[in-house]
Amino acid sequence: MVENTRQRRVAAMRTSERMLSGSRLPTMREQLAVLAERAELDGLPDFYGDGPVAVLEERVAELLGTEAAVFFPTGTMAQQVALRYGAERSGNPTVALHPLGHQEQHELRAYADLSGLRSVWPTTALRNPTAEEIAAIGEPVSSVVIELPLRDAGFVLPTWDELVAVAKASRDIGARLHLDGARIWDSTPYLEHSLSEIAGLADSVYVSFYKTLGGLSGAALAGTGELASYARAWRHRHGGLVFQQWPAALMALAGLENELPRVPELAWHARTVAAALAALPGVRVHPEVPHTHDFQLWLPHPAKVLGDTVLELAEETGTWFVSGWQDAGPPGWAVAEVRVNAPALDWTAEDVTEFGTKFLDRAAELSKRQAE
Repeated sequence: MVENTRQRRVAAMRTSERMLSGSRLPTMREQLAVLAERAELDGLPDFYGDGPVAVLEERVAELLGTEAAVFFPTGTMAQQVALRYGAERSGNPTVALHPLGHQEQHELRAYADLSGLRSVWPTTALRNPTAEEIAAIGEPVSSVVIELPLRDAGFVLPTWDELVAVAKASRDIGARLHLDGARIWDSTPYLEHSLSEIAGLADSVYVSFYKTLGGLSGAALAGTGELASYARAWRHRHGGLVFQQWPAALMALAGLENELPRVPELAWHARTVAAALAALPGVRVHPEVPHTHDFQLWLPHPAKVLGDTVLELAEETGTWFVSGWQDAGPPGWAVAEVRVNAPALDWTAEDVTEFGTKFLDRAAELSKRQAE
């Protein structure tokens, strides 16, 4: 039954003519077609990190304004290496993290179990720590981690001035500043500064190639040449020096060329979508004005009801609303992440209001039927 439901969802997403949140799942053939357009296919593949992988590393270092960047097969591996580097250079195994950060929530605390590090939490608030909270940590730390944006808090960002102050506070307590920048690509419109200016505040930056950019997989760790040399050695030790990764590298390069320039337009349109949703009865969005083209949508119905409603309406109308609902907050409420990607650019505020109303009416009907 679970597999059948998943298959129905995938089929409904792929056949939907309109999508408010997310993107249609491309087939492997469609992704191969993207690769086929790359001129690099006429050259030799990479062998343990040269060729197109090296080209990608150079491009990322150029965008971020760093001395070097190192390709990793996963962000989890890259982040472990970044924190280990800071701990070994300082002789201090303690790192400052947010409890909702990726290392704590989505990496099975690899920094602790594999690298022997420990964490302190400067804050538990639904935002990144402030400069004052970093200054008040009360014990030495080797690295301060700031996630841009902080996904599990609602894709929230500090202001530019707050980020500058955090960088200074980190230096003042003798710590490195590491940016968990899986979605740093999305941060430039809100921060009103370039990628290189943002990365220039930090000692190291991790970026993802499949988040926002639509790549197959992969990540990069950027910083000094010394960090890069260290990262290459530890990537090998972690088993991340893969024989050939040219498909991932070429898709990442395509994403940097084709998807990255769309980010400002998506970010501004997300504000239109969020405002229209927030005006509907019983609806909450967080943050009220999105910081990126992702934000949280809260509705007063159980997650199963909302998931079933999405599927029913998609199959009936060919329109995909918002998926990934999870029960959270007060009883009877659920939350989902709205991702305003290219398919949503065709939606006006009136379109969002019209279909959102239809969605809420159907959810109320379905909730009543399932309760009987």
